[in-house]
Amino acid sequence: MTEERWMNPEPLWRENESFPRFKPLQENIETDIAIVGGGITGITTAYLLSLEGKKVALIEADHILNGTTGHTTAKVTAQHGFIYHELIQHFGKETARLYYQANQQAIDFMAGLVEKHHIDCNWERDDAFIYATTQQGQRKLELEHRAYAQLGIPGDYINTIPFDSDALGGLFMPHQAHFHPLKYLQFMVEEIIKRGGEIFEHTVATGVTNDQSQKVMTREGFTITCDHAVSCSHFPFYDGNGFYFSRMYAERSYVIAIEPENHDTTGMYLSIDEPKRSVRPVQYQGKSLLLIGGESHRTGEGIDTAFHYNALEEFAAQTFGVKEKLFQWSAQDLTTLDKVPYIGKITRNKPDIYVATGFRKWGMTTSTVAARLITDSIMGKDNPYVSLYTPSRFKANPSIKQFISQNFNVGAHLLEGKMELVGTRPKALKKGQGDIVQIRGERAGAFRDEDGNLHVLDTTCTHMGCEVDWNSAERTWDCPCHGSRFSYDGEVMEGPAKQPLTKLDHDE
Repeated sequence: MTEERWMNPEPLWRENESFPRFKPLQENIETDIAIVGGGITGITTAYLLSLEGKKVALIEADHILNGTTGHTTAKVTAQHGFIYHELIQHFGKETARLYYQANQQAIDFMAGLVEKHHIDCNWERDDAFIYATTQQGQRKLELEHRAYAQLGIPGDYINTIPFDSDALGGLFMPHQAHFHPLKYLQFMVEEIIKRGGEIFEHTVATGVTNDQSQKVMTREGFTITCDHAVSCSHFPFYDGNGFYFSRMYAERSYVIAIEPENHDTTGMYLSIDEPKRSVRPVQYQGKSLLLIGGESHRTGEGIDTAFHYNALEEFAAQTFGVKEKLFQWSAQDLTTLDKVPYIGKITRNKPDIYVATGFRKWGMTTSTVAARLITDSIMGKDNPYVSLYTPSRFKANPSIKQFISQNFNVGAHLLEGKMELVGTRPKALKKGQGDIVQIRGERAGAFRDEDGNLHVLDTTCTHMGCEVDWNSAERTWDCPCHGSRFSYDGEVMEGPAKQPLTKLDHDE
């Protein structure tokens, strides 16, 4: 692999795949349902509503399947780390049981769809495991095991993990799955088009106006008039006074795909201790590979991001041996105050606008939960999970504590970034290098491209004024407050920011 490959990493799922491409929206249109976001949630929602006879229009700011969905490890499981003990403690057994049922039913729905339509997406049933490497982690496993028993969740405690002799035990959940997400979704995309749905790429939604109907507005000046609007973008493109930016935080995590020297591992594994390590097998071009993930940190708060890839490589080499590293990529995920996603009506007083966000790294099942819940709501059908996922909830424990912590963190970054002393000068940057620099005595961000051109930006995030930091591994400017990300020349890559960073004049 060339160095350039690693400077512009692509996930394994993109390799040698051919997907349909769609034109941008170029006129005002009318439809039944407007869906914003071309990932697994948006596409599944569009597919289910199409089956109900609804005319749908789906828009995506980039290419469909190119965001978090395209950068997943594609575990399809209801074992979402150490979660069920916490849910029982905070919300009670009934809510915790509903959470499990919703996700397990999502797995069964996906399996049924694959079988019924013979979708060639490498769907494979496999057991999921969480495991401990410390005594504190072992105590957590014991608590989670008790929670499984209380909720009637299949699974049991095990004493050993096949690839880690130092592990102190594990907890498995049987009959989960993994698959090729883009092959699975290609079937849905084709069905949406067959049923009269429309898909538009490179179309950026900027807001919604609502009177007798909804109008989704786009940056290009065109509108989609509809009965219902659904935000399935990673961060809600429209807030609706729901203050989602203050009720979630963004984390980045990292994945490498390796061909191991020693590989007889079956199952999907996630360590319960820090730093977390995720392991699962995958087939690629006749080779048995492992996906090794972990190294999560709040967006904009990590050290040099190349460090995280190196840490995963070291773990892989020590644990499995590495014949070859084929891919590396990263993803960004949003976590809500109480770790339960926000799915449903965006606010109580906007009943025709829906949102699905805050999936906390577990989007493969949660996307199906969201698509089914939103489809049922629009079609006037009962769904047992409306109350569990309603975005309007605000539980006293742990939501208030997390709300205070999250917004204190934002305030700290606002002050810290403004007061940072910068000594680097733009002329010191080499080709392919970016950093915080000083321009005429002021903080700025600069990147020198491969042609030697210097791109200089105001580092003040256009969302709420925090200072962005340079992500060297992915050549992006990342905001530590609410997770907005910008390209090296300032264009918005991920919200909640809607406007690009300001370009600055400069003299070297």
